[in-house]
Amino acid sequence: MSEYDSIAQLYDPWSRGVVEDISFYVDEALQAAARPVVELGVGTGRIAIPVAMAGVHVIGVDSSAGMLEVCARRATEAGVAERLDLRVGDLREPPVDERVLLVTCPFRAFLHLTNDDDRLVALRAARELLVGGGRLIFDVFRPSQEDIDETDGRWIEREPGIDERADWDLEAQTLTLSVRGAAGATTMQLWWLEPERWLALLGDAGFAVEHVYGWFDRRPYRGGEDTVFVARRS
Repeated sequence: MSEYDSIAQLYDPWSRGVVEDISFYVDEALQAAARPVVELGVGTGRIAIPVAMAGVHVIGVDSSAGMLEVCARRATEAGVAERLDLRVGDLREPPVDERVLLVTCPFRAFLHLTNDDDRLVALRAARELLVGGGRLIFDVFRPSQEDIDETDGRWIEREPGIDERADWDLEAQTLTLSVRGAAGATTMQLWWLEPERWLALLGDAGFAVEHVYGWFDRRPYRGGEDTVFVARRS
C-alpha cells in the first residue's frame, strides 16, 4: 500500500496551486508525440491529463492504486481516457514493455527513492524504456535554509482546510512531510541530493545530460532549490 492511497481524494485540492511545471512537460511531450510518453509517478494526472488533452498518449505508472483511480476518473471527465494507459508499478521496475522517445518523472517523485542503489536502478529502468536518443526529464529539489527555517516542525495551512508539516533532517538529507485534511492524512519521507550527485548518477546510468534548468522557464541552473534535468540515452 502506498502512503498516497490515504490522501488520494485530498491530493488534488492540496496541490491545486502547483501549475508552473504543466506547460513545460506538455511542450516536451509534444516533441515526442510520435510515440506514447511514459510518466513515472503519474498520480492523479496533474501533468498527464493536460498532456493527453494536447493529443499525446500517456502510459502512466504509479505505486498508488488510489491515486490511479482518481486519475482515471479525471481523465474520463476530461474526455481523454482513451489516451491514458494507467498501470500500478514501482519507479524501479515500471511495468512497461513499450519503447518510447520520452520518459518523465515530474514533481520530485524520484525523491521517494531512499539510496543511491535504488536511484541507479530507477534511472537504468527509465533508460531501458527509451529508444536510442530518447530522453528522460525529471525535476527535484534541495531545500534552502530559508525554507527550512520557515517551515521546520510547523503545521501550515497550505490550502483551505489542508495542513502540511515539514520536518527536516539536514544530516540525513530527509524531509518528513505530513499532510492532513478532511479527506485523509498521511506522512511520507523524501530524500534529497545535491545536483552534482544527480549528474553523477545519470552518467553512471548511461545518460548524457543535455540541460540542467533552474526552473520550468528553462533558465540555466545557477544554484537554488529546484533543478530540472534533461538527459538523453547515450
